[in-house]
Amino acid sequence: MNGLAHNTCLNVLGGAIALLMAQSTLASEAMRLPTVKVSTEHFYATSASYLLAQQNSAIVRVTAVELNQTDNKLEVILKTSAGSERLVPLILPEGKELVIDILDATLESSLKDGIEELNPAPQIRKITVNQTTRDSIQIRITGAAQTPSVEIVTGTDDLVLSISPQGTTTATEPDEEIEIIATGEREDDDYFVPDATTGTRTNTPARDVPQSIQVVPQQVLEDQQITNLEEALRNVSGVVGGTTEGTSFRFAIRGFERATILSDGFTLSASDNLARSGFQNLSEIANLEQIEVLKGPASILYGEVNPGGVINLVTKKPLAEPFYEAELELGNRNFVKPRIDISGSLTSDGSLLYRLNALYQNDDGFRDFDQNNERFFIAPALTWNIGKRTQVGFQLEYLDDQRPYNSGLIAFGEGVIDVDRGRIFNEPDDFNHTETLTTGYTLSHSFNENWQIRNQFQYGRQNRDGLTATPINFDETTGNLLRADSSVDDFKENYALQTNMVGEFTTGAIEHKLLFGVDFSNTYADLLTEVNFTDLLPLNVFDPVYGAFPRDASQRVTARDEQIETTRFGIYLQDQISLTDNFKLLGGLRYDNIDQTLDISGLAFGESEQSQNPDALTPRIGLVYQPVPPISLYTSYAQSFTPGTETTAEGDLLEPEEGEGFEVGIKADIIPNQLAVTVAYFNITKQNVASPDPDFQGVTNVFVATGEQNSQGIEFDLSGEILPGWNAIASYAYIDAEVTEDNLIPVGNNLVGIPEHSFNLWTNYTIQQGSLEGLGFGIGLNFVGEREGDINNSFKLDEYFLTNAAISYQRDSWKLAVNFKNIFDVDYVRGTPFSRLRNIEVGEPFTVIGSVSVQF
Repeated sequence: MNGLAHNTCLNVLGGAIALLMAQSTLASEAMRLPTVKVSTEHFYATSASYLLAQQNSAIVRVTAVELNQTDNKLEVILKTSAGSERLVPLILPEGKELVIDILDATLESSLKDGIEELNPAPQIRKITVNQTTRDSIQIRITGAAQTPSVEIVTGTDDLVLSISPQGTTTATEPDEEIEIIATGEREDDDYFVPDATTGTRTNTPARDVPQSIQVVPQQVLEDQQITNLEEALRNVSGVVGGTTEGTSFRFAIRGFERATILSDGFTLSASDNLARSGFQNLSEIANLEQIEVLKGPASILYGEVNPGGVINLVTKKPLAEPFYEAELELGNRNFVKPRIDISGSLTSDGSLLYRLNALYQNDDGFRDFDQNNERFFIAPALTWNIGKRTQVGFQLEYLDDQRPYNSGLIAFGEGVIDVDRGRIFNEPDDFNHTETLTTGYTLSHSFNENWQIRNQFQYGRQNRDGLTATPINFDETTGNLLRADSSVDDFKENYALQTNMVGEFTTGAIEHKLLFGVDFSNTYADLLTEVNFTDLLPLNVFDPVYGAFPRDASQRVTARDEQIETTRFGIYLQDQISLTDNFKLLGGLRYDNIDQTLDISGLAFGESEQSQNPDALTPRIGLVYQPVPPISLYTSYAQSFTPGTETTAEGDLLEPEEGEGFEVGIKADIIPNQLAVTVAYFNITKQNVASPDPDFQGVTNVFVATGEQNSQGIEFDLSGEILPGWNAIASYAYIDAEVTEDNLIPVGNNLVGIPEHSFNLWTNYTIQQGSLEGLGFGIGLNFVGEREGDINNSFKLDEYFLTNAAISYQRDSWKLAVNFKNIFDVDYVRGTPFSRLRNIEVGEPFTVIGSVSVQF
C-alpha cells in the first residue's frame, strides 16, 4: 500500500470510530447497569443529562482530603469551602478497584501532586486521589481480594465516602435518595482491560502509551477453553505462529518471527532461532492472569528483543480472601485435564498470603499411533506484606512435559505434500522430554506517595532430551525421504536481576513519571546433538513402513556440541511527561552491553571458539494527544538491538540484528470504560537478519545473514463489553513483509509464514436474568491468508478459515462448558516452517472439550 492509501485508510477508520462513539454514547445512556442508591440530605437525583449539564456549572475546589478509620470502615472526606456546590461522583467498579470520578472539581494547589495511602485499613491495599483533568478528580480504592463497597453520606458541604472492604453494597435509610450512575460493572469476567504494565513498566493506562498494547484477559482464556499459547494469541492482530517441532512456541509479531516471550517481565524464551540459548517451553496457560502483547520495538525496556514486539505472560498472584477452584476438562482423543487453583491468607492479620496452581494433562494427540502427550505443572506462590510500604513475593513454577517429537510435514513442489494429516515422517518411538524450573522473588518498597523501588530476581533451569528420525533429504520423484537417527541432550540455565525506581514529580506545571532501571542476566546453554549419518533411515512418504531399519545408538556421532554463555547488562531511563492534561510525551534511552562466548565442535564444524562483545544505545520517543478523554492519537519511534547465538557453516557468530520502527495510531473507548478499539499503522526495518542457510536443511542448524527486511501494515483490535453480558474480542491485520536488501535472497521475497491478511473474531453472550440466567453462547472465526513457506519463497502454505463455538451454563459457584474447535474439520498448516523438510506444523482437527468447575 502506498502512503496515500495508508492515510486514506486511517482517515476513514478515524471517521468511523468517531461516528461509532457518538452513537454508542447515546446508546450506552439507555443501557446503564442498575444504579447504586446512597444516603444523602440535599443531593438532587442525577441522570446522564444532569451530569452533562454539570459540565457547565461552577468548579468546586477541594481544600483538603482526610482519611478516618472507624471500627470496620474507612472514611474518605473531601472537604470543600462553605457554600460550594455539591460534588458529583460517578462510581465505576474496575476489577478489585473502586474508581470514583468527581466532576467539576479541582484540588487545592497544595494537593496538586495527589495523595496516595498504602494499606490504610484492613483489606484495603491503596487509596489514591488525583487531578485527572482540569475540572475532574479521580479517587481509586484498591481492595486486597475484591472490589470494596462505598456508601456516600453528606450532611455538610463535604463529600464523605464510607468504604467497606466487603464486596457488598450497603446503604443506610436515606433522608432523601440520590441515584449515582454506575458507568460499567467491572467484574472479573471483563474483556476490557484498561491497564497493562508491559508498555512502560509503570502503572499507566494503555491509552496514555504511544504504542499498541493488546491484552488477552483471563476471561477470554476461560471462555475459549484455551489449552496452549498459540490459541490465545490468535486473538491479537499481527501475531502468527505455532510450535517448533512440537517442543516450543515460535511466534512472529508484525512480520518478524522469533518474538521474545516474557514471564512477568523476565525473558522466558530467547529471540535466537529455535531458542538455542533460551528456554524451549510450551508455557502453561492455567497460571496466567492475562497475556499482554507490546507491539513494535521494545528494547529500551527489555533489552535484546526483536522489533516486532514482545509477549508478556502475567502470572496469577496470591489473594487475601479465601479462593478455591477445581476444574476437570475432558475431550476427544482421550483428553483429560484436572486442575486446582487455591489461595488465601496463612495468618490472621493477612500479612502472609499464598496461592497454588497445579494440573495434570494427558491426551493421545491426532497424529498416527496415538502418540501420548503428558504434562504435569505446579506453581506455588507466597506474598509477605512486611509493612504498609513494603511487600515481597516469592514464586516457583515446575513443568514436566513429554510428547512425541514431531518434525511436521514436508514441502512438495510449490506446496505441502498431500497426505493424511495424521501421517508422521519420524518414527513412532520418537519423543521430546522437557523439565523446566523457574523461581524468584519480587521486592517492592514505597518511600512515600511519589517514589517506589522494585527489585526482582529470577532463576531458571531446563533439561531436555529427545530422540528423532530427522528428515535431511527428499526425492519428490520417488517419494523417498532420507532421515538421520538423531538424539538431543540440552541443558540451559539462567540468572536474571532487575531493579527499577519510579518517581512522580512536577517541574512547574509539567508532570513527570520517571523510570530508572538496571538489569543483569547470565544465560548458559550446553547443547549436544548426536546423529548417525552412516545408517540412514529411508521412508516412502506415500507408503510408509515404520521400524523397518534398526536404530543403533552406538553409531551416532557428535554432529554439534556447543556451549553458549551470554552475559547481559543494561541501564535505562524513561520519562513520561504530561505537558498538559491531554498532551503527553514519552522519551527514553537504554544502553546494553553483551558478552558472548561460544565453544562449538562437531562433525560439520571441527572445533571453533568464538566471542563477541557488542553494545548499543537504543532510543524510544512517543507522543499522545487526547482531543477528548476517550480518544488518544499517538505516534512513536524506537530502535531494537538483538545479539543472537546463530553461527554460519564455518562456526562464526553472526553480527547482532538491529531494527527500527515507527507507528501512528488511534486508541478510543467506543463505550467509555467498557469497549475499546486500537487502529495502528506501522513500518519496521531490521538489518543483519539471521535466517536458516538454505544449503543446510538437516540437523546442523546453520544460518546466514539475509541483509535487510521491512514490514509495514495496518492493524485493528477491539475488545470489551458491547452490552451487559455481550463481550467481544476481534482483530484484523494487513502486513506487507519482504526482503529489501540482500546478497543471497532475492529482493522482494516475502518473509516466512507471514500472511498478508489475517482476521479473528470471538464473541460471547451470557443471559443476564430470568429462568435461563447464566446460560452462555460463544462463536469464533479465525482466518489466516496464504503464506510463504521459506525465505526462498519456494513453496506456499494455503489460507485457512476456522470456526469455533461454545456453550456454557453457570449457576452459583458451578459452571459447565463445552467448546467446539475447528467445527468443519478444516485441514490446515499453522505456524512458521523452518525449512522445506522441518516444522511444517499440522493444525488440530475437529476438537471437543467439556469442563465442569466449582469455586468455593
